[in-house]
Amino acid sequence: MPVAFADLKREFRPMLRLAAPLALAELGSMAMGVVDTIMAGPLGPAAVGAGILGNMVFYPVGTSFIGLLLGMDTLVAQSHGAEDPRDCRHTLINGTWLAVFITPPVIGLILATIPLIRLAGANPAVMAHCVPYMHALLWGMLPLMLGTAFRRYLQAVDIVKPITFAQVSANLINLVGDWALMYGHWGARPMGLAGSGWSTSLSRVYMMLVMAGAVLWHEQRTGKLLAKMSWRPDLARIRRLIGLGLPATGQIAFEGAVFGVVTVLAAKLDEVSLAAHGIAVQVIATTFMVPLGISSAAAVRVGQAVGRKDARGVAAAGWSALLLSTLFMGAAGMALWTIPRSIVRVFISNAAVIAAGAVLLRIAAFFELFDGYQIVATGALRGVGDTHSPMIAHFIGYWAIGMPVVYLLCFRLGWGAPGIWVGLTAALIIIGVALVLVWRKELTKRRIRG
Repeated sequence: MPVAFADLKREFRPMLRLAAPLALAELGSMAMGVVDTIMAGPLGPAAVGAGILGNMVFYPVGTSFIGLLLGMDTLVAQSHGAEDPRDCRHTLINGTWLAVFITPPVIGLILATIPLIRLAGANPAVMAHCVPYMHALLWGMLPLMLGTAFRRYLQAVDIVKPITFAQVSANLINLVGDWALMYGHWGARPMGLAGSGWSTSLSRVYMMLVMAGAVLWHEQRTGKLLAKMSWRPDLARIRRLIGLGLPATGQIAFEGAVFGVVTVLAAKLDEVSLAAHGIAVQVIATTFMVPLGISSAAAVRVGQAVGRKDARGVAAAGWSALLLSTLFMGAAGMALWTIPRSIVRVFISNAAVIAAGAVLLRIAAFFELFDGYQIVATGALRGVGDTHSPMIAHFIGYWAIGMPVVYLLCFRLGWGAPGIWVGLTAALIIIGVALVLVWRKELTKRRIRG
């Protein structure tokens, strides 16, 4: 039974209504890191390098563990689709406990990396900035985890405006905090790069409070059911969340590690190649935020359709999300192909870096569509409860195929940075195609054809 055009047309508008605020929130998250880097500039190269080094440690570890909370997308959305508000809140309660439980080991892991960085021979001047910065960031870890749990619940029950508001307005708080704490304005003592870490932590507390307030506001309107339920941890539900979230954690770790490794490889090349690579990563990371938001929307809409036992709705939600991603990433790919020099010039005026960066962005243009497909298909599959297939696809695509191609082209054949990006392109095309095929197979099980 094929998916009718009418089904896609009916689903496209609600999908766009949910995806647009979530994509804007992801872009807001990306902007926060850019602002921190710009604000650190006057402190000198050592501080800028320390911020980049600290983030390369902090965010891959933290983001990987956040993957443990992504199972909330599946369980809350399916319960919401089945019109079971008590079970939605049961998952929220246990997702909140899970966020609390995983925070100490995440903090411990990040702290354990500091002596390892020193042993690796990091520049002492850089470490003098980096250690206080990372310590300040750690105070925002619990708010980050709790805010993530509240966010997953809110979006799964179709409440997304507070998420966008929290993320976008937090950028203003972070900017003002950077200005005051880094450079000693408004009576604060100048803290240097550590002030940026404290500002980020404060902005995370703010985001957590806004989203907690949105949850409480929702409760006021829907009978205060949350206050009538037990808040004791349910180990069975927590295990179920971990079962769904652990593969997502693995997938995030596989992907994050690849970009860390290729950046290290690029650092072995000349300065122009490294600068071009860094700018290209920044550009594609920015375009990626939009399909990342669409992916979250796909997980929610697919999960809700599963809860309603609506097989046509499952198919329409997944394919409309992939269509939405196609429209955006297709346009992004065209921009990377046609005006790459203009894009690189936004970041730097050096002619050699502009020329090298333009080559990399034109290579990236070939994988933009597939980068969108892989993350959106991952979200659709999470909606039906399949978090294992994306993990396997990312491991094979990136590590069994992409990285060997990167090494061969970059070093053995002497292609340099373009070799790295051709390898990434090969990996993302394979992952994107594979996950769309897995999605089609999932629909075949449900007797729906795309």
